[in-house]
Amino acid sequence: MIKIAVLTSTRAEYGLMRQLIFRLRDDADFDLNLLVTGTHLSEKFGLTVNEINDDHVPIAAKIDILAEVGEKIDVSKTMAKAISSFSDFFSNHHFDLLIVDGDRYETLAVCISAVNHHIPIAHCGGGETTVGASDEFWRHAITKLSYLHFPIMEVYRKRIICMGESPDRVCMSGALGLDNIRVMTLGTKKELEDRLCFSLDKPYAVVTFHPVTLEDNTFDRQADELLAACDQLTDMNFIFTKANADFGGDVINRKLEHYVKSHNDSAVCVPSLGTYYYFTAVKNCAFVMGNSSSGITEVPSFHIPTINIGDRQKGRERAVSIIDCRPISDDIIAAVNKARTEEFRKICKSAVNPNGDGHAVSRIIAKIKEEFQSEKISMEKSFYDCKGKDL
Repeated sequence: MIKIAVLTSTRAEYGLMRQLIFRLRDDADFDLNLLVTGTHLSEKFGLTVNEINDDHVPIAAKIDILAEVGEKIDVSKTMAKAISSFSDFFSNHHFDLLIVDGDRYETLAVCISAVNHHIPIAHCGGGETTVGASDEFWRHAITKLSYLHFPIMEVYRKRIICMGESPDRVCMSGALGLDNIRVMTLGTKKELEDRLCFSLDKPYAVVTFHPVTLEDNTFDRQADELLAACDQLTDMNFIFTKANADFGGDVINRKLEHYVKSHNDSAVCVPSLGTYYYFTAVKNCAFVMGNSSSGITEVPSFHIPTINIGDRQKGRERAVSIIDCRPISDDIIAAVNKARTEEFRKICKSAVNPNGDGHAVSRIIAKIKEEFQSEKISMEKSFYDCKGKDL
């Protein structure tokens, strides 16, 4: 039996890995150990550990690492606490493999602890670029700490190999979140209204807006521009999901709460919808708006428009259903007007999501089993020089 640890620190990350976690839980070849940390354990961010409990997934450990998120230094404090706390944990619990997803700073900190305890890492979602976010740094650093790699698409696979990782250890899987869309039976708008205790009596948008962490304090102005655009769309409802635990997220969330108080007939704000209700909301909405990676990666599979605001996701491959715009209210309104045209909605209906086919989990499981068939994974790895080689 392969003793697997899976790390989850945010609502989004758990949602993406949900089907993978289920498969690891139910497969007799694996001993699943789910490590829950970060915003999952914070009431401020919706105490989303409850979503994991609702899925009846056993939790091996809950490890509190989150510092107050009000200043830039708090990111470093969270990372320091994560390194310390997970080092203590890994001193007493060894795993054959640690699976992580994405590009969070706390994920990098946990990976540092794992490597120091000679625990090999499998990284999902490497090789991507996000020019406007410090996630760009965290993601590539996690790649170099990892042994196995499961990128979403071919261009990302090649990028990881060009970073010196052997092609034998880089397996293109597709996006994990698309497995949810393929297998889940989603709800109705009425069911969503009951969940939110809010009437969606007009066409509505699902809005998620995070700080653009590599820009100097632009989150305040950009949030104002977004809400100014929403203010002009009087024929619409809005479902806001709160920003993440990056510096500036608190400011955005306070602005969202203030906006909803004065627009409680047209807008509602929640810390988290959970996977089922988030995708239910997306399935029935007019468009998705903001700067979340979900708008780029998962939403195109629903064949509805995404309005991607600003530079946070700059560099990711895009479906034709995505409209990029500047974080300026007039530009956002222009993007909304385009998204609501019959012509663009027809484009979305025929859009192909370049991020995968909804079978990522099977590819990841098969590759992990293959790696453990012969012998235990060695932490030693040579730098693969891709110069002049066929990738």
